[in-house]
Amino acid sequence: MVQEGIPASINGSGSAKIFTVHSLIPLQNTPGIVSLLAGSPNPDAFPFRSLSVNPIAPDGSDQATLTIEGSELKAALQYGETPGYRPLLDWITGLQEFSHGRKRDDNVWRVSMGSGSQDVIFKTAMTILNRGDSILIESPVYAGILPIFNSLMSEKIEVETDAHGICSASLRNILENWPAGKPKPKALYTVPASAVNDVKARIYSDRIISDDPYYYLYYGKAARPPSYFSLEEQTGEVGRVLRFDSFSKILSGGMRIGCISGPTRFLNVLDQFSEFASIQVPQLTQVIVFKLLDSWGYKAFIEHTNRAAALYRDRRDMFEEAMREHLTGLAEWTPPEAGMFLWFKIILNPKSPSEADSEKAIRTIAFKKGVLALPGTIFLPNGGKTPYARASFSLLSKEQMHVALSRLREAILEARESLQ
Repeated sequence: MVQEGIPASINGSGSAKIFTVHSLIPLQNTPGIVSLLAGSPNPDAFPFRSLSVNPIAPDGSDQATLTIEGSELKAALQYGETPGYRPLLDWITGLQEFSHGRKRDDNVWRVSMGSGSQDVIFKTAMTILNRGDSILIESPVYAGILPIFNSLMSEKIEVETDAHGICSASLRNILENWPAGKPKPKALYTVPASAVNDVKARIYSDRIISDDPYYYLYYGKAARPPSYFSLEEQTGEVGRVLRFDSFSKILSGGMRIGCISGPTRFLNVLDQFSEFASIQVPQLTQVIVFKLLDSWGYKAFIEHTNRAAALYRDRRDMFEEAMREHLTGLAEWTPPEAGMFLWFKIILNPKSPSEADSEKAIRTIAFKKGVLALPGTIFLPNGGKTPYARASFSLLSKEQMHVALSRLREAILEARESLQ
């Protein structure tokens, strides 16, 4: 017989945690238990005998077919535990040790899955922030994150960035001059793809929401900078960093698989939010991802990501070549060292290049001429004018790059004329 009963609060004698039926699913694995618990469908009703995928090996060659069948298929098609599919969680935990030097310790930190990293970032914001709380946000910032903070009516405190990431002087100035008696910001949100080491080492003053989808798509000439997740281990002050990884950019965007790595106590609370919001990340996609990653191992996974990074580096180089041909004298930029975007400053007024605003040139004139890019203002946490714009080079052929940038050249020239 099982010695421990179900948690106290489920039968009304405690209130430490709000339980759902789904939160009790792990108890079904207790030896000796006969479960009358959940309304899980009987696997005999599932219309699948097996599922197969034909992956590409990390070196680009064909890989043997991966087949999901038997007990693994039953697990893939069934409800699962809210934190995620355990074999995948274990694999990712090992990846964090392999990539960031974080030793396994479930009492200190662990991993939970999300339907893409955006899913768990949203739930993190809902867990950390109360309505009206202050949060530090790098500027410019990933625009897709702003509606989350806006929905909470957060006070968005902008931290300046440069080509290497957050400016430590800007962050230090904000914190040293914070009004006495005003609650400090709850967290710092940053996408730290190519932030340099000395900047990272100076910002351990707040909980860090480290949104790092391009970590494995780094292609700079220097060694990849260490992550915040790695640095906090080195400082010995663990528990501040919430690391978000995404498999969208390196395996498949349509699978919607991401994860959070962070303090166990925090993730325990986050998982309660997930139970109420979505119950779990689709088990099938988790199993498919695990089958692929497990067949590779960590070294082959890195080989695959290096190959993907090289693809984007080559596309960056092609895009820069087209930029030089069409926009020399009309724009300035710093070559990106990770990811699939290039930021550039439009020079509408050569006498005052930093005072012009890219909004009209990009949103209106360029679109009419047949090219679509994003004006920099939508990436500013609190809006405002900026001469910067952002272009993606991930999907374009070399010919399309030249067509797009020749049209953009015409748009900038027309915008210049309108200012005279």
